[in-house]
Amino acid sequence: MRRFQSDLCEALERCDGGATFSTDTWKHEEEGGGNSHVIQGGNVLEKGGVNFSAVRGQLSPQFLKMLEMPDANYFATGVSVVLHPHSPMVPITHMNVRYFEAGNGQAWFGGGIDLTPIYVNLEQAQEFHRLMKEVCDRHHPTYYAEFKKWADEYFYNQHREETRGVGGIFFDRLMETDEISIADRLAFVHDVAYAFAPFYTRIMNQNRDLPYGEREKNWQLMRRGRYVEFNLVYDRGTKFGLLTKGRIESILMSLPTLASWQYNFMPEPGSPEAQTLQYLKKDIDWLNMQ
Repeated sequence: MRRFQSDLCEALERCDGGATFSTDTWKHEEEGGGNSHVIQGGNVLEKGGVNFSAVRGQLSPQFLKMLEMPDANYFATGVSVVLHPHSPMVPITHMNVRYFEAGNGQAWFGGGIDLTPIYVNLEQAQEFHRLMKEVCDRHHPTYYAEFKKWADEYFYNQHREETRGVGGIFFDRLMETDEISIADRLAFVHDVAYAFAPFYTRIMNQNRDLPYGEREKNWQLMRRGRYVEFNLVYDRGTKFGLLTKGRIESILMSLPTLASWQYNFMPEPGSPEAQTLQYLKKDIDWLNMQ
Protein backbone atom coordinates (compact mmCIF):
# COMPACT_ATOMS: atom_id res chain seq x y z
CA MET A 1 0.00 0.00 0.00
CA ARG A 2 2.81 2.44 0.84
CA ARG A 3 4.67 1.59 -2.35
CA PHE A 4 1.53 2.06 -4.43
CA GLN A 5 0.93 5.48 -2.87
CA SER A 6 4.47 6.54 -3.74
CA ASP A 7 4.34 5.17 -7.30
CA LEU A 8 0.98 6.78 -8.03
CA CYS A 9 2.02 10.20 -6.75
CA GLU A 10 5.13 10.08 -8.90
CA ALA A 11 3.09 9.24 -12.02
CA LEU A 12 0.55 12.01 -11.33
CA GLU A 13 3.22 14.64 -10.67
CA ARG A 14 4.99 13.70 -13.88
CA CYS A 15 1.77 14.04 -15.88
CA ASP A 16 0.55 17.25 -14.24
CA GLY A 17 3.90 18.97 -14.61
CA GLY A 18 3.01 21.97 -12.48
CA ALA A 19 2.75 20.93 -8.85
CA THR A 20 4.01 18.32 -6.42
CA PHE A 21 2.36 16.49 -3.55
CA SER A 22 2.79 17.76 -0.02
CA THR A 23 2.90 15.17 2.75
CA ASP A 24 0.97 15.41 5.99
CA THR A 25 1.64 12.63 8.52
CA TRP A 26 -0.88 11.89 11.25
CA LYS A 27 -1.46 9.44 14.11
CA HIS A 28 -4.66 7.64 14.97
CA GLU A 29 -5.88 8.15 18.54
CA GLU A 30 -5.86 4.40 19.20
CA GLU A 31 -2.99 2.90 17.20
CA GLY A 32 -1.35 3.55 13.83
CA GLY A 33 -1.93 6.45 11.48
CA GLY A 34 -1.07 7.42 7.96
CA ASN A 35 0.04 10.08 5.59
CA SER A 36 -1.97 12.29 3.28
CA HIS A 37 -0.33 13.26 0.01
CA VAL A 38 -2.16 16.30 -1.37
CA ILE A 39 -1.64 18.20 -4.61
CA GLN A 40 -3.15 21.65 -5.24
CA GLY A 41 -2.93 24.25 -7.97
CA GLY A 42 -1.30 22.08 -10.61
CA ASN A 43 -1.42 22.48 -14.36
CA VAL A 44 -4.24 19.92 -14.61
CA LEU A 45 -5.16 19.01 -11.04
CA GLU A 46 -6.90 21.70 -9.03
CA LYS A 47 -6.96 19.46 -5.96
CA GLY A 48 -6.18 15.84 -5.37
CA GLY A 49 -5.28 13.45 -2.62
CA VAL A 50 -3.58 10.07 -2.40
CA ASN A 51 -4.01 8.97 1.20
CA PHE A 52 -2.44 6.00 2.98
CA SER A 53 -3.56 4.73 6.37
CA ALA A 54 -2.89 1.74 8.61
CA VAL A 55 -4.85 1.78 11.87
CA ARG A 56 -5.90 -0.53 14.68
CA GLY A 57 -8.62 -0.09 17.23
CA GLN A 58 -12.06 -1.11 18.39
CA LEU A 59 -15.25 -0.42 16.48
CA SER A 60 -18.16 1.22 18.25
CA PRO A 61 -21.23 -0.99 18.81
CA GLN A 62 -23.08 1.12 16.20
CA PHE A 63 -20.47 0.52 13.52
CA LEU A 64 -19.94 -3.10 14.54
CA LYS A 65 -23.61 -3.76 13.82
CA MET A 66 -23.60 -1.77 10.57
CA LEU A 67 -20.61 -3.74 9.23
CA GLU A 68 -21.87 -7.06 10.60
CA MET A 69 -18.41 -7.54 12.04
CA PRO A 70 -17.60 -10.70 14.02
CA ASP A 71 -15.24 -8.89 16.41
CA ALA A 72 -14.90 -5.28 17.59
CA ASN A 73 -11.10 -5.32 17.22
CA TYR A 74 -9.87 -4.43 13.76
CA PHE A 75 -6.86 -3.61 11.62
CA ALA A 76 -7.38 -1.63 8.40
CA THR A 77 -4.97 -0.38 5.80
CA GLY A 78 -5.42 1.09 2.35
CA VAL A 79 -4.92 3.86 -0.14
CA SER A 80 -7.72 6.23 -1.16
CA VAL A 81 -7.50 8.55 -4.16
CA VAL A 82 -9.70 11.42 -5.38
CA LEU A 83 -8.65 13.85 -8.12
CA HIS A 84 -10.45 17.06 -9.09
CA PRO A 85 -9.08 18.69 -12.28
CA HIS A 86 -9.32 22.39 -13.18
CA SER A 87 -10.87 21.68 -16.57
CA PRO A 88 -14.47 20.46 -16.90
CA MET A 89 -13.21 18.42 -19.85
CA VAL A 90 -11.06 16.19 -17.61
CA PRO A 91 -13.12 13.75 -15.49
CA ILE A 92 -13.12 13.57 -11.71
CA THR A 93 -11.87 10.18 -10.62
CA HIS A 94 -11.79 8.08 -7.48
CA MET A 95 -10.14 4.82 -6.58
CA ASN A 96 -9.24 2.93 -3.46
CA VAL A 97 -7.76 -0.37 -2.42
CA ARG A 98 -7.98 -1.63 1.15
CA TYR A 99 -7.43 -4.56 3.47
CA PHE A 100 -9.49 -5.19 6.61
CA GLU A 101 -8.90 -7.71 9.37
CA ALA A 102 -11.20 -8.47 12.29
CA GLY A 103 -9.92 -9.41 15.72
CA ASN A 104 -10.83 -13.07 15.15
CA GLY A 105 -8.52 -13.21 12.11
CA GLN A 106 -11.23 -12.97 9.47
CA ALA A 107 -9.77 -10.85 6.65
CA TRP A 108 -10.79 -9.42 3.30
CA PHE A 109 -9.93 -6.95 0.55
CA GLY A 110 -12.05 -4.21 -0.96
CA GLY A 111 -11.71 -1.38 -3.42
CA GLY A 112 -12.63 -0.13 -6.86
CA ILE A 113 -12.27 2.58 -9.46
CA ASP A 114 -14.93 4.86 -10.88
CA LEU A 115 -14.90 7.73 -13.37
CA THR A 116 -17.03 10.89 -13.14
CA PRO A 117 -16.88 12.90 -16.38
CA ILE A 118 -18.45 16.35 -16.35
CA TYR A 119 -19.21 15.75 -20.03
CA VAL A 120 -19.37 12.08 -20.96
CA ASN A 121 -17.00 11.12 -23.77
CA LEU A 122 -18.45 7.82 -24.95
CA GLU A 123 -15.18 6.50 -26.41
CA GLN A 124 -13.28 7.20 -23.20
CA ALA A 125 -16.04 5.66 -21.07
CA GLN A 126 -15.94 2.52 -23.21
CA GLU A 127 -12.15 2.38 -23.09
CA PHE A 128 -12.30 2.67 -19.30
CA HIS A 129 -14.76 -0.22 -19.01
CA ARG A 130 -12.74 -2.36 -21.43
CA LEU A 131 -9.70 -1.85 -19.21
CA MET A 132 -11.66 -2.74 -16.08
CA LYS A 133 -12.92 -5.90 -17.76
CA GLU A 134 -9.40 -6.87 -18.87
CA VAL A 135 -8.09 -6.50 -15.32
CA CYS A 136 -11.00 -8.48 -13.89
CA ASP A 137 -10.82 -11.22 -16.53
CA ARG A 138 -7.18 -11.93 -15.68
CA HIS A 139 -8.34 -13.12 -12.27
CA HIS A 140 -11.89 -14.47 -12.53
CA PRO A 141 -14.48 -14.67 -15.34
CA THR A 142 -17.33 -13.33 -13.19
CA TYR A 143 -15.50 -10.39 -11.61
CA TYR A 144 -16.30 -7.68 -14.17
CA ALA A 145 -20.04 -8.32 -14.45
CA GLU A 146 -20.38 -8.66 -10.69
CA PHE A 147 -18.22 -5.68 -9.73
CA LYS A 148 -19.55 -3.43 -12.50
CA LYS A 149 -23.10 -3.98 -11.23
CA TRP A 150 -21.92 -3.37 -7.67
CA ALA A 151 -20.42 -0.03 -8.76
CA ASP A 152 -23.68 0.97 -10.49
CA GLU A 153 -25.58 0.24 -7.29
CA TYR A 154 -23.03 1.80 -4.94
CA PHE A 155 -22.05 5.03 -6.76
CA TYR A 156 -25.66 6.13 -7.00
CA ASN A 157 -27.30 9.28 -5.69
CA GLN A 158 -30.64 7.70 -4.86
CA HIS A 159 -32.30 11.02 -4.05
CA ARG A 160 -31.36 12.26 -7.57
CA GLU A 161 -31.97 8.93 -9.29
CA GLU A 162 -28.66 9.25 -11.10
CA THR A 163 -25.30 7.55 -10.94
CA ARG A 164 -22.30 9.61 -9.84
CA GLY A 165 -20.60 9.07 -13.19
CA VAL A 166 -20.07 6.27 -15.69
CA GLY A 167 -19.37 3.73 -12.97
CA GLY A 168 -16.49 1.30 -13.02
CA ILE A 169 -15.92 -1.54 -10.58
CA PHE A 170 -16.52 -1.81 -6.85
CA PHE A 171 -15.91 -4.78 -4.57
CA ASP A 172 -15.79 -5.53 -0.87
CA ARG A 173 -15.29 -8.45 1.49
CA LEU A 174 -13.20 -10.47 -0.94
CA MET A 175 -12.24 -13.24 1.46
CA GLU A 176 -10.35 -16.48 1.02
CA THR A 177 -12.55 -19.31 -0.25
CA ASP A 178 -12.02 -22.95 -1.14
CA GLU A 179 -11.43 -21.88 -4.75
CA ILE A 180 -9.65 -18.52 -4.29
CA SER A 181 -6.74 -17.94 -1.92
CA ILE A 182 -6.07 -14.69 -0.07
CA ALA A 183 -2.90 -14.38 -2.19
CA ASP A 184 -5.06 -14.48 -5.34
CA ARG A 185 -7.26 -11.74 -3.89
CA LEU A 186 -4.17 -9.64 -3.19
CA ALA A 187 -2.91 -10.16 -6.75
CA PHE A 188 -6.23 -8.88 -8.11
CA VAL A 189 -6.20 -5.81 -5.86
CA HIS A 190 -2.60 -5.11 -6.91
CA ASP A 191 -3.57 -5.20 -10.60
CA VAL A 192 -6.57 -2.92 -10.01
CA ALA A 193 -4.32 -0.42 -8.24
CA TYR A 194 -1.63 -0.36 -10.90
CA ALA A 195 -4.13 -0.11 -13.79
CA PHE A 196 -5.22 3.30 -12.51
CA ALA A 197 -2.30 5.64 -13.28
CA PRO A 198 -1.69 4.63 -16.93
CA PHE A 199 -5.35 5.04 -17.84
CA TYR A 200 -6.09 8.25 -15.95
CA THR A 201 -2.90 10.06 -16.99
CA ARG A 202 -3.76 9.17 -20.59
CA ILE A 203 -7.15 10.90 -20.19
CA MET A 204 -5.46 13.87 -18.52
CA ASN A 205 -3.19 14.26 -21.54
CA GLN A 206 -5.97 13.73 -24.08
CA ASN A 207 -8.32 16.31 -22.52
CA ARG A 208 -6.15 18.85 -20.72
CA ASP A 209 -6.02 21.37 -23.59
CA LEU A 210 -9.62 21.06 -24.80
CA PRO A 211 -11.33 24.47 -24.88
CA TYR A 212 -14.11 25.42 -22.46
CA GLY A 213 -15.88 28.54 -21.25
CA GLU A 214 -18.06 29.88 -18.47
CA ARG A 215 -20.98 27.60 -19.35
CA GLU A 216 -18.85 24.46 -19.05
CA LYS A 217 -17.26 25.70 -15.83
CA ASN A 218 -20.67 26.36 -14.25
CA TRP A 219 -21.80 22.84 -15.19
CA GLN A 220 -18.62 21.44 -13.64
CA LEU A 221 -19.37 23.18 -10.35
CA MET A 222 -22.90 21.73 -10.31
CA ARG A 223 -21.62 18.23 -11.06
CA ARG A 224 -19.09 18.65 -8.27
CA GLY A 225 -22.04 19.44 -6.02
CA ARG A 226 -23.53 16.04 -6.87
CA TYR A 227 -20.17 14.49 -6.02
CA VAL A 228 -20.22 16.17 -2.62
CA GLU A 229 -23.77 14.94 -2.00
CA PHE A 230 -22.74 11.34 -2.57
CA ASN A 231 -19.63 11.51 -0.42
CA LEU A 232 -21.40 13.10 2.53
CA VAL A 233 -24.65 11.11 2.35
CA TYR A 234 -23.77 7.63 1.10
CA ASP A 235 -20.03 6.96 1.02
CA ARG A 236 -19.10 4.19 3.46
CA GLY A 237 -15.45 5.20 3.56
CA THR A 238 -16.43 8.64 4.84
CA LYS A 239 -18.70 7.07 7.45
CA PHE A 240 -15.99 4.61 8.52
CA GLY A 241 -13.45 7.40 8.93
CA LEU A 242 -15.80 9.54 11.01
CA LEU A 243 -17.05 6.70 13.22
CA THR A 244 -13.51 5.43 13.91
CA LYS A 245 -12.38 8.96 14.80
CA GLY A 246 -10.09 9.31 11.82
CA ARG A 247 -8.37 12.53 10.83
CA ILE A 248 -11.04 14.85 9.45
CA GLU A 249 -8.79 16.60 6.90
CA SER A 250 -7.88 13.25 5.37
CA ILE A 251 -11.47 11.99 5.42
CA LEU A 252 -12.82 15.08 3.64
CA MET A 253 -9.91 15.25 1.20
CA SER A 254 -12.37 13.88 -1.37
CA LEU A 255 -14.30 17.17 -1.55
CA PRO A 256 -13.50 19.70 -4.28
CA THR A 257 -12.23 23.20 -3.58
CA LEU A 258 -15.34 24.73 -5.19
CA ALA A 259 -18.82 23.38 -5.93
CA SER A 260 -22.27 24.87 -6.48
CA TRP A 261 -25.97 24.13 -6.19
CA GLN A 262 -28.36 26.03 -8.45
CA TYR A 263 -32.03 25.84 -7.59
CA ASN A 264 -34.04 23.60 -9.94
CA PHE A 265 -31.53 23.75 -12.79
CA MET A 266 -32.75 21.99 -15.93
CA PRO A 267 -30.39 21.70 -18.92
CA GLU A 268 -31.69 22.65 -22.34
CA PRO A 269 -33.06 19.67 -24.29
CA GLY A 270 -30.45 18.31 -26.66
CA SER A 271 -27.61 20.23 -25.00
CA PRO A 272 -24.30 18.55 -24.07
CA GLU A 273 -25.36 18.82 -20.42
CA ALA A 274 -28.66 17.02 -21.12
CA GLN A 275 -26.83 14.36 -23.11
CA THR A 276 -24.50 13.71 -20.19
CA LEU A 277 -27.47 13.20 -17.86
CA GLN A 278 -28.76 10.49 -20.21
CA TYR A 279 -25.63 8.46 -19.46
CA LEU A 280 -25.97 8.72 -15.66
CA LYS A 281 -28.04 5.55 -15.39
CA LYS A 282 -27.57 2.13 -13.87
CA ASP A 283 -26.96 -0.99 -15.95
CA ILE A 284 -25.63 0.67 -19.12
CA ASP A 285 -23.75 -1.88 -21.23
CA TRP A 286 -20.79 0.34 -22.04
CA LEU A 287 -18.89 -2.41 -23.86
CA ASN A 288 -21.58 -2.90 -26.51
CA MET A 289 -22.88 0.63 -27.02
CA GLN A 290 -22.86 1.98 -30.57
